[in-house]
Amino acid sequence: MSDDANELVNEGEYESSGRNTVAIGLAILLIGFAAGAIAAALLTPKTGKQMRRELKRKADDLRDRVEDWSEQAGNWAEKGSDLANKASEWADAAKEKVAPLAKKIRG
Repeated sequence: MSDDANELVNEGEYESSGRNTVAIGLAILLIGFAAGAIAAALLTPKTGKQMRRELKRKADDLRDRVEDWSEQAGNWAEKGSDLANKASEWADAAKEKVAPLAKKIRG
């Protein structure tokens, strides 16, 4: 590190960006939620058969949600691609209309 950077670190004035800290905090929070949900499901007084049925139902619900999100993301990607194509077509049309005027100005 340079002398200036060493001085800032030594004096305690250097602060790193908070992006990594926020991402790590969010990940830990989500892991905590998942662990709590699993613990709650496993500690409820149910028979093994009931527990397996409930866990299967929740896994199926989660799978359905992920499929829905995936489908929605695909739809958004398709819409984005369509918009990009339209923007490209509009830009090409604008170029064609402006080209004669540009030739007159240059020449």
